[in-house]
Amino acid sequence: MTTPTGPDPIDVAVGTRIRVQRRHLKISQDDLAQVLGLTFQQVQKYERGTNRVSASMLVRIAAKLKTTVGALVGEDMVADQDVAMLTALSTPGAIELLQVYGQAGPKARRALLSVAKALVEPEE
Repeated sequence: MTTPTGPDPIDVAVGTRIRVQRRHLKISQDDLAQVLGLTFQQVQKYERGTNRVSASMLVRIAAKLKTTVGALVGEDMVADQDVAMLTALSTPGAIELLQVYGQAGPKARRALLSVAKALVEPEE
């Protein structure tokens, strides 16, 4: 199901949790697709929320990603905060930016944050 503005937010949130866990385990989309009997494009569509993940596939994905279905559907997080966080993480480049930020020292983190804020603040 898609909304007038795109995929259902729940499907996007589930897909983002799949992507975050897959990347945490350093598994490529292609490798995950192979063990699930899918194409990497199908995994990509699941992760974007473009295609809804069936219950049986969700169980298989959870097993391959060494997690639970409950974790992938967000049962262990607060819903409103979870959706907002996962929506932000689904933005292309967000996970890579977060990884770089985590590797930076305190001075570099402040600089990165200042640059990011300056890029999105409206000009006067």
